[in-house]
Amino acid sequence: MLDILDHIGFPITDYSRSLKFYTQALAPLGIKLLKEVKFSEEDNDGYAGFGRERPQFWIGTGSPLKGRLHVAFAAQSREEVKAFYDAALAAGGKDNGPPGLRPHYHANYYGGFVFDPDGHNIEAVTHLPE
Repeated sequence: MLDILDHIGFPITDYSRSLKFYTQALAPLGIKLLKEVKFSEEDNDGYAGFGRERPQFWIGTGSPLKGRLHVAFAAQSREEVKAFYDAALAAGGKDNGPPGLRPHYHANYYGGFVFDPDGHNIEAVTHLPE
């Protein structure tokens, strides 16, 4: 089966702040910084790719998006969803829905939602039963 997406990327307003946020928030999901290119010595611009085996999620400097983006990262368990949520809040994210079942999607939809530093809706989700 082929995935429908190979990778996704979007601009952020503060590179250093977002790099720190995503590095901490995604660690509990086994997602880490795999590639980084800096455009200056001040560490305030560039782009960064995160993934488990290859970069699939990218952030970088550029013109800010208008409106909010939603990204849902796959978790292996409900415990990973909780760990993501806690790590994201500790990294400066804002609550957008604590970990829990969302039966209006389906019976086993378990997600946790945070807003990243730019206000984007970032989620960790598992569809596995408890």
